[in-house]
Amino acid sequence: MVFDMRSLPVPVVGAPMAGGATTPALVAAVSDAGGMGFLAAGYLTAEKLADQIRETRRLTSRPIGVNLFVIAENEVDAQQLDDYAARIADDAHALGITLGEPRWDDDHYEDKIETLLSTDVDLVSFTFGVPEESVVQRFKAAGIAVAVNVTSVEETHAAQRVSADVLIVQGAEAGGHRGAFLAEGPGMPPPLPALVRAIRAVSSLPIVAGGGIASAWQAQAVLEAGASAVQIGTALLLSDEAGTSQTVRDALLSGEFTETTVTRAFTGRPARALENDFTRHHSDAAPSAFPQLHFMTTPLRAAASQAHDAQRLHLWAGTGFAECRRGPAAEIVRSMVNPHEGSHTPA
Repeated sequence: MVFDMRSLPVPVVGAPMAGGATTPALVAAVSDAGGMGFLAAGYLTAEKLADQIRETRRLTSRPIGVNLFVIAENEVDAQQLDDYAARIADDAHALGITLGEPRWDDDHYEDKIETLLSTDVDLVSFTFGVPEESVVQRFKAAGIAVAVNVTSVEETHAAQRVSADVLIVQGAEAGGHRGAFLAEGPGMPPPLPALVRAIRAVSSLPIVAGGGIASAWQAQAVLEAGASAVQIGTALLLSDEAGTSQTVRDALLSGEFTETTVTRAFTGRPARALENDFTRHHSDAAPSAFPQLHFMTTPLRAAASQAHDAQRLHLWAGTGFAECRRGPAAEIVRSMVNPHEGSHTPA
């Protein structure tokens, strides 16, 4: 039997935040609180992922998940990449670094699948695309449930065609990369509860829904719309167990940043971040080129974090960022279903 998301004692899932914010300690804390913690496999080697799973299992025996990127091959105009590199050269110079070489790779996709099939995880999710149905069946045969990240009814149909067990519904309010893999329709995306209702109308699969959730009343609205659990990411960035850099922690607490924006400026793929100088100056010029742009700007972003330069850093955050609280992750998780649980330190 594969894991049933509806069996969670606390219907809260920790979002997998690639790049360091998600740690084994954070995953274990969310799971031990009665929810489900998720490791982020993005940007890791298969060996490093295996290490993180072992460390997480050392800390908890509760259900855990792992998220994989599905990165489609793409054709990118080399001149657009050169033009963008020239555009951000002054930022690189100010930080004393050389930009990285843009390239495409599949984020060690096959190696990570093989690793996960031989490790102790309960759920594997896929974002930026759907896995082949044969991959889904291999995981199910190993007793591992499969989820697909979707942002629309059309993507829900694609997930159901490969026999996914769970839908992770990402609203437009969510921080970090948009998980969309089909062309998004015209007009403004619906609020998360409306999106959940639309997807519930065409699917009976368990739904985990996230995007901008920062309070119990927001979580309740999503659960009442038909979700089996809510997913939180930004709400955990200031938790004790998160690997969030000091630069990002300070930015969230500073009050200096008041808006979020969806930008391709850092990675070539739409992602929601706190609006800063880099997004204001470069968003309109950034080509659609993931992961090529990610590799180009990796040295710049690392240097900005080290220099505590929040104006040149990718400050991934959802629309509920102003409600971020410090404290143990377990308290934050439980507060999503019980507003009187714990006492967070106000931001």
